[in-house]
Amino acid sequence: MSEPTVNVTDKTQATLGGVFPILRVADLDASLKYYETQLGFEVQWRSGTVASVQRDRAAIMLCQGDQGHAGTWLWIAVSDADAIYTELQARGARLRHAPANYPWGSRECQIMDLDAHVLRFGSDLRAGEPMGDWLDASGQRWLPDAAGGWRQTESL
Repeated sequence: MSEPTVNVTDKTQATLGGVFPILRVADLDASLKYYETQLGFEVQWRSGTVASVQRDRAAIMLCQGDQGHAGTWLWIAVSDADAIYTELQARGARLRHAPANYPWGSRECQIMDLDAHVLRFGSDLRAGEPMGDWLDASGQRWLPDAAGGWRQTESL
């Protein structure tokens, strides 16, 4: 039996809409408080152990004890990575990595929530600044090298 083929030029093909990630949390009440107080999100709705938070056009669902694993990474577009980092620092958010330029074309900072989910806020590159170091999921720091690759440095 052969695999079905998809005509990618077919105009009747379904289109994708917005993405609303669902993050598993250990304590929904504590997570909602953190997302509101430290990250500036608003609770849109809550039903039992599931809730949705939103800030501007970014929405995230939080689910207590279900649907996923701690440590998920999200990339969230922001108009200015430096401005969001400064704001979240003042709010007492869990800072993971300061804003830096990256060769994939964005300037990003990393913020953690209470369940070790990493929110990567990304904006346009900052002109005139070099490419920055990268902090991976295990806490290993990487530096860009002259050949366009990466080399490991110390762990945190």
